[in-house]
This record gives sequence, C-alpha cells and structure tokens, in this order.
Amino acid sequence: MLTQNLGYPRIGSQRQLKKACEQFWAGKLELRDLKEVARKIKEDNWQTQLDAGIDLIPCNDFSFYDHVLDTSLMLGVIPQRYQPVLSQVKTNNEVDLYFAMARGYQKNGLDITAMEMTKWLDTNYHYIVPEFTAKQQFTLFNENVIGEYVNAHKIVGDKAKPVLVGPVSYLLLGKEKEAGFERIDLIKKLVPVYIEIINRLKKQGAEWIQLDEPCLALDLTKKEQEAFEWAYRAIANRVSGVKLLVATYFEAVLDNTALAVNLPVAALHIDLVRAPEQLDDVLALIPDNLVLSLGIVDGRNVWKNDYEASLNLINKAVEKLSSNRVIIAPSCSLLHSPIDLDLETNIDPEIKNWMAFARQKLHEVVDLKHIAQGDLSRLEANKIAIAGRRTSQKVHRQEVQNRVAAITDTDATRDADFSTRQQLQRDRFNLPLFPTTTIGSFPQTDDIRLLRARLKKGELSLKEYEEQIEKATIEVIRWQEEIDLDVLVHGEFERNDMVEYFGEQLDGFLFTKNGWVQSYGSRCVKPPVIYGDVSRPNDMTVRWTKFAAEQTKKQMKGMLTGPVTILQWSFVRNDQPRELTTNQIALAIRDEVLALEKAGVGIIQIDEAAIREGLPLRKAKRAAYLTWAVNAFRLTAGGVQNQTQIHTHMCYSEFNDIIEHIAAMDADVITIETSRSQMELLQAFAHFKYPNEIGPGVYDIHSPRVPSTEEMSALLTKAAELLPAQHLWVNPDCGLKTRKWPETKSALVNMVAAAKQAREVLL
Repeated sequence: MLTQNLGYPRIGSQRQLKKACEQFWAGKLELRDLKEVARKIKEDNWQTQLDAGIDLIPCNDFSFYDHVLDTSLMLGVIPQRYQPVLSQVKTNNEVDLYFAMARGYQKNGLDITAMEMTKWLDTNYHYIVPEFTAKQQFTLFNENVIGEYVNAHKIVGDKAKPVLVGPVSYLLLGKEKEAGFERIDLIKKLVPVYIEIINRLKKQGAEWIQLDEPCLALDLTKKEQEAFEWAYRAIANRVSGVKLLVATYFEAVLDNTALAVNLPVAALHIDLVRAPEQLDDVLALIPDNLVLSLGIVDGRNVWKNDYEASLNLINKAVEKLSSNRVIIAPSCSLLHSPIDLDLETNIDPEIKNWMAFARQKLHEVVDLKHIAQGDLSRLEANKIAIAGRRTSQKVHRQEVQNRVAAITDTDATRDADFSTRQQLQRDRFNLPLFPTTTIGSFPQTDDIRLLRARLKKGELSLKEYEEQIEKATIEVIRWQEEIDLDVLVHGEFERNDMVEYFGEQLDGFLFTKNGWVQSYGSRCVKPPVIYGDVSRPNDMTVRWTKFAAEQTKKQMKGMLTGPVTILQWSFVRNDQPRELTTNQIALAIRDEVLALEKAGVGIIQIDEAAIREGLPLRKAKRAAYLTWAVNAFRLTAGGVQNQTQIHTHMCYSEFNDIIEHIAAMDADVITIETSRSQMELLQAFAHFKYPNEIGPGVYDIHSPRVPSTEEMSALLTKAAELLPAQHLWVNPDCGLKTRKWPETKSALVNMVAAAKQAREVLL
C-alpha cells in the first residue's frame, strides 16, 4: 500500500513567496533573489513530505502566481496582445511575460490588460483563464516542469512525482476568444505536446506522473467524454514505461465513473471526503489492473481525520482490490490548507486537538496506512479527539439552535417590491444618473497595518489606535468628496479582512496566527475557523460607520459581509449541514443590518462575493443550494424599511446559469466584476432583463495598471447598450484594499470623469 500527496502549499510558512513577489514587482528584489526564495520553499516542502513518510511526493505543484497560468506558459498559449513584451523587453522577458499575463503590463511604452481570472471550481482559489483561438497552436514553450522534476529528484529521489493539469481539463477550464469553434476540438492539437512532456519526464527517470482532471467530476457532454477517451488512448499509444495517475476531486465522478475507471492509465484518484458514496460505484466497475487512490484526508478543511470512518473506506477498497492496488491520499491538493498547526500557540488546546493543517495531514495519511496494515496504536488518541469534539459544550448552544428553528418565510421578505422601493430610495438619496461609488475598502498601507500590529503588542492604547483610525477615515472621506464620488465608504481601515473582522466579533469562531492560504497570486487570506454555533453578542460596525457618516453630507455606505461569503471563506465545521451554519450567520448579520439602519445609515452593502463559488459542481445539486443560499441573504435584509437601499457585491463569476437566483436575492443594487471580460458577463443580465440596479466594474483592481477615462467610458457604453442606463452604477471591480494609493487615486479620478462623461453622452 502506497501513500501520496497531490500538492502542497507554495506560499511558505511565513508567506515568503508573497513578500518576495511583491518586492520583485516593486523593483526592490532581483529575479535571482526571487528564484532563491522559491527554491528554498520547494526544497523545504519536498523534505517535509519525505520526512513524513509520503511515498509519492508532488513536484511542479509550485507556482509564482497560478498553476493554470504556468500550464499556459508551458504550452505556449500566449494571447497575441502579450507578444510585444517578448519582443520589446530585452531582459527577464519570459518572467515579465508571465506576470503581465497575470497582472497586466503598463510600462516600456506598453499598456496591456491582464487575462481573465475566475474561481478554481468551487474553491476560493482563483486561476488565470486560458484564452483559445480557432487556430490555436501548442508547443513546449517553457520547460520548467522538467527542471522541477530534476531538482525534486535530488531531494526525494524516485519518490518525486511531477504534477500537470490534465489536457482535457485544461481546455475545459479555458475560454474561446472568438466565435466559430469549441475549445474541446483543440484536443488533437494539444495532446502531442503532452506526449512530448511525459516522454521527456520519463527520460529523466520519472516513474509516476499525476494528471489533474477535476473536470471528470463535472457534467460532461458526449463530445467532452469522447475527448477524454481519445486523449488518454493517444497518450497510452505513444507513452510506455511510466505510470500515469489521473486525479479527480471536489465531487463524485457519478455518470463519468465508467469513463474514469477505463482510461488507459495506471491509477485513478477519487475524492472520498466530498463524495464517500462514490466508492461503491467505482469498485463495482473498476478493471483488474487499475490502482485506486483514496482521497480520505480532507485537503480543504482544518479538522482532524476520523480514522475509524476512513478505515472503513480503506478496508472496503482493500477487500475488493488487495492492498497493493490501494493508495492513501488527501482528497485534493493541500494548497487549500494552512501549512502547520504547530505554529499556532494561542488556540484553545481543547479545540486545537480537533484540528490538522497541511503538515499534520501528511502524518494522517501515513497513520492511516499503518492502521490499515494492523498497527492500531495510532488509533486510540484519534478516537478520543473525535469523541471530545462531538460532545463539547463549546460547540453547541441551544439558544442559537432555537432561533434558527424559529425562522419563517416572512423574515426573508422585504415589505414592498423593487420598483416601489426604487422610487422611495431615489426620492431619499437624490443621486445623479450613473452614480459613482467604490466596493468598500481603500488601500491598507504599511502605516495602517503597523497601527494594528502595535495595538496587538500593547504598544498603543485602544484610544490612541482609534484616534489614528479616525484620522485616516476623515482623510479618505475628504478625498472622496474632493474627486466628487456620489456614495462614499469609510475605507475599512479598522478591518484586517472582510471575513476575519466579523468572525472576531462573533461567537463560535476562532482565529489563527499563521493559518494563511493562497487566494490568487500574492494574495493570501487567513480564514477564520467556525467551530461552534454562531451568534452576535455586540454591534460590529456601527461605531465606525456612524462616525464616518457624521463627517460628510454625502451618503455613506455601511459595509458588511454576507453569510454565504463568511461561510465560504472560513474553515467550516463539518459536523452539521452548511445550510444550518449559514442561517446562524445570517441571523447575526441581520441584527447588524438593523442596528446600522437604526443608527441612520441609509445604504447598506452586504457582500456576497462567494455565492457563485459555493455552487455545487453538479447541476442536479444546485437548486437545493441556491434555495438556502439566496434565502440566507434575504434573511439578512428582510427586516429593513423600504427606503433603506441594500447593495451586494459578487466576485469573478459566470452568472448565466444562476441569474434567476441572483434576481431572487432582491438586492436593490448589485455590483459585479466585469472589466477583465470587457462587460461580457453582463450578457446574462441583459438576456434575463435583470430588473434591479447594477454596477458593472469598469476597472480591474487585481492589476496595478491605471485604466484611462476613455477605456472606462467605452466599457460604460457597452454596459448601456445591454442594460437600461437608468439602472447602472459606476464602480471598480472589487475592493481596493490590496492596491497602492497612487494607482487608486488616478484610477478613481478617471472613473468619476467617465461617469460624468456618460451622463452627457449616453442620456
């Protein structure tokens, strides 16, 4: 029986990669120094897995920005607009090209937009979306995958296992950039390059190669299923002497089971955390020669594995296959887990004993192998921890459970329909057409972060800290007034993170010191851990929103995070349905909404950035999720008066298949990210005739480039061609927390100018 890991966190235990990349982008770090930071992270990761006893250790799972972008560079899938970077930039041009594709490029006389970014299936990790044309060509453009294997082999020997995004999933996760073809039809052009790469790795000595095909767990068309069959048959015909392992995760293979088990590969990995019920179906159809990798340690959450439950699955597989055809593994890459629980010194010891981070999960994988082989000495302590969590009074609170049980349909319903509310709100706020606003946060400078750090260390009193935050808040309000924004925000300088800030003030949450995970590029988040029943003991935002509103005669938005987003961007308890936890959070946010309204705040934004992200991967499961997710949002806003305007914001998402449910949320104003897609995402809203107001983002905040007034005006023109101009707001794509002040000021000045131009030209 073997053990394997599918991937390991690449940011470093102290976020070394984030810091190095940002210094490199700022011109403060040489490329050789950036590569040295990466080398140390990779070697430490390989050694950690070797020391834990993992038999197959992933390499090529490291990335400076995103593994799908790495695949595009490897395959030469480089959009034409980036060719000038290669031709005009004389040194480090391939690195500049790589980061230009991820972040945009605005120097050396060039101004190039970044590639589109979206969520990696149903996670909070973002990937750079490959762009394909009808005449797309593929070639081995970048050979880092070969070098990564050679370097890993020096550390872990024959245990090194290269990891690649599989060819079919790579195509399906991309996007056609012109009409008249389907990207899956490119498979016959693509597979020969994969054959070349696999044979090159085999020549270097690779014994196992992992091909990630998460799309095997999605609803596939007949043509897409045939692409899988053709691709892997073609690879098998041209490759020998190396074992290929196809990995699926995040869902059951279901109707693709026969397809998956009959691919001509050595091993198949399935996710038995998300879908343990699929094991029976797989075992019923598995051929005699296929090895099965059991994903039984949760790669996406922080809870300790229940060894007894996992052992039942292992024993069932071994009984059917024998132990030499079973591999024990995490459910997916540990990219989605914090790195090391041992670094946490402030967590309640009782709760900490229920938890495991990436490093601990490696040991769980190895423990399960030994237990399955008869060493029961590792089982008893696990049983005690699992039982302790199940019965702990820190987890269960009857009053919270009673309140959720008492929720009625009326609690989630506004008193009047949107058209009635819209007129009341227009009379109250008297905003111009194309009203301008931002999504909430402004740049969190080093000075602001230092204030928080000094407060935590006791170097500042709370009074001194709040005086400085008040000063920063007043300054940003004055600046917003100066550039003539219509609806202001207070900047959120008192907030560390849009989820963590709320979790710190809600019962049932705990926080880590080093529990960072990568969201995209150098953006790392430290998700709260929901360990018990959730409630709101006190006001959370009223003090700062009310203070900000008192500083201006303009409208000030109250800023909250919605219940589904708090759920999605936290590590969630796995001992009760997610719907129940979400409703507990929704009631807490509802109380805060009503407190803001009582304090005189007339516009309240409840961000549901992650509602699309939580959508089940299989269509058959979506209706149930959307029902409770939409209802949770409505529950937060259901108690306000008609003249109170409720906003929400959603991050990178494809909305076509859920547009009716977005409408059912009944937010007065929704803001969405649309600039990277050049307003393409608005097509769904136009086709549906979305009835409420909408703010399509007119500039990309995930890139440092500053769009011109003309560029944003052109996007507004596109938006006004699709939706009634009277329903359009003007705003950035997302919050501005991660940006720098110079680019932020320039971009927002241009944005306001674009809105004023639209008022003159489009109406």
